[in-house]
Amino acid sequence: MRRESSTVVVLVGEVGDGLLAGLAQSPGVSVARAPAAGSGDPAAGQDATARPSWETGALALRAATRHRSMYVIVPDDPLADVAAGWRAMWEVPGPGAVSSGAAGFERHAAEALAAWRDKRFELPDYYLVIAPAQGTEAGPDLYLGPLRAVRPRRVVLGATADAAAQVSAVLDALRSLGHGPWWPPLDELLDAARHFYAGGLAETQQILR
Repeated sequence: MRRESSTVVVLVGEVGDGLLAGLAQSPGVSVARAPAAGSGDPAAGQDATARPSWETGALALRAATRHRSMYVIVPDDPLADVAAGWRAMWEVPGPGAVSSGAAGFERHAAEALAAWRDKRFELPDYYLVIAPAQGTEAGPDLYLGPLRAVRPRRVVLGATADAAAQVSAVLDALRSLGHGPWWPPLDELLDAARHFYAGGLAETQQILR
């Protein structure tokens, strides 16, 4: 369990620079990013596309520990590659194509789990999901699916991507965060994702307690 005084919230979904800038200007809120690849500046906010997501997320979460605001927003998730691999498992390949979703998920899961066991990162206090724009079909989602089934109070739906008052909606979500059990070990979370049926309701899935 993390022991910093700030509440660290990882934003996932349709997260734009405008939203991050607006949140950074809000009282009691700061934004932490991973430094750019090859940069010695811990405050750099560029995407480190050469890194695996667990490493980018780990660096961003490490940067979050240097902030003293009430909420620290982190747009770099250490499980982003795992989430992309999990979603790919449920995508129907085109004619003649072979899906590699399961293999990709397992590869990313193994990399993230090894880093977690090596204490390179811990999960944030909360995940706050920015939903797709209205009218956009939302596919299987690791956060709103298995992670929310395992820990309902640790995953919050914040705002839609096309909301006019998106910053206000996210701030309202931050103020309404509830208390609940901490995350189970990452290997248990990943196993829950393997056994979660993306076509079913979260309440019908096996929930770790």
